[in-house]
Amino acid sequence: MGRSRRSIPEELLLLALDPATGTTAQPQSLDLGLAGAQLVELAMAGRIAPDGDRIAVVVPRPTGDPTLDCALELLRRRGAPVRAVNWIGGPRLGLRQTYLSHLERCGMVHAVAGQMCGVLPTTRYQATDTEISREIRARLDTAIRTGVPPDPRTAALAALAHAVGLGKHLYPGNEGRSSRSRLRDLIRHDPMGGLVAHAVMDVQNGVAAQPRRSPAPAGRQAAPGARPAPEPARGVPMQPHRGSMARAVAH
Repeated sequence: MGRSRRSIPEELLLLALDPATGTTAQPQSLDLGLAGAQLVELAMAGRIAPDGDRIAVVVPRPTGDPTLDCALELLRRRGAPVRAVNWIGGPRLGLRQTYLSHLERCGMVHAVAGQMCGVLPTTRYQATDTEISREIRARLDTAIRTGVPPDPRTAALAALAHAVGLGKHLYPGNEGRSSRSRLRDLIRHDPMGGLVAHAVMDVQNGVAAQPRRSPAPAGRQAAPGARPAPEPARGVPMQPHRGSMARAVAH
């Protein structure tokens, strides 16, 4: 399959897939990254555009990718630009499995049945063509090694890889410290990727879920001894991931 036919969510998932174990690194944050990667892909397709820290639908026409079009339709139904951090922090149950199943249908991975603790059925996913994963990794390595600004897709992929914590998976240990630092620096080469990556990190850190409260009108003062009103809660609550006792998805 040619590179032009792979979406950024697909590449992010392939990058996170461990070829030895068939599991994905950083499974919880990866779900957020996949939601963010959809936004980047839709932006590159000209369907959405950044509006400050918000995302606006500019062309609601479907892309032909069912998973992306589902996200596009949900954004369209909002009726107004949505903050990237709120969108990414919303419930995304099953998104990782959706993309794993898609990659399996495309022949890029195959499912391997197993058992957890000898009882619970599990499914792991092995890449069928490791050359694809090597090519994706090579693009990141080249950008890190040469310092040459990467193309927008590679820059966005690097930003998301950093945001979900794949740096320590791709470049482990003390010897990988400088590579992890340069991976982080690639975030500046794609504005949309940078916006989404920062939103992913904000969700994980519980930052900036709500705008600051407007100051009280002039002339209104609190009664003597009264305690100030509490600040509104900040951070987007993480949605629990529901498991299945009948089928455990690879992580």
